[in-house]
Amino acid sequence: MKLSPYFYDLRSAYQAELDDLVSDSEGKDVLRKRLAEKRSEFGFLVKMMELAPEMVAVVFHQGFRFAKPSVMEHLLGQGLDNLPDWGTLTGAVSLEPWAATLAQTVLREPGGPAFMVVAAGLEYLHQHARLAPAPAQGDAGHDEDEEAAEHDDDYNALSADDAADPHTSRTRDEASANWLAEAGFDRKD
Repeated sequence: MKLSPYFYDLRSAYQAELDDLVSDSEGKDVLRKRLAEKRSEFGFLVKMMELAPEMVAVVFHQGFRFAKPSVMEHLLGQGLDNLPDWGTLTGAVSLEPWAATLAQTVLREPGGPAFMVVAAGLEYLHQHARLAPAPAQGDAGHDEDEEAAEHDDDYNALSADDAADPHTSRTRDEASANWLAEAGFDRKD
């Protein structure tokens, strides 16, 4: 499977967002609690879905079921402008009941159907991290080789092999710092 540069970049941001929610300052697992908090703030978060889809998509973490992986893998090779309509994914993607309720809110918003496709793609990537080795070639307007080289460290730092890699913590911190700096935040050095 080849990722479009769009999903390649969003994947790292989505993983960083999830990583942020996993533990508190004492290292305790607080993912469920923080996801519940985000879901309770969903009315506000929905306004950010176009600007920062990865920040909103985490609300749907573990809310998708994927019946047709080939459909999802094809979708992940597409750029934002070529994504299928949410309605066409009916047989390939289903929602947990709690997620279906949130999706109704999203689908009433302009751009909501496109966001749901992106959220499903990001969650599929998260669940199948080893399937996405590199961005796809040939997306108009992007120099993929340059982009891939620029993001290789971030991608490798956020792979599914993190638990087995002893330098992951340092690498992940560096990747997070790089991502935050690219997003306009000051570095903490």
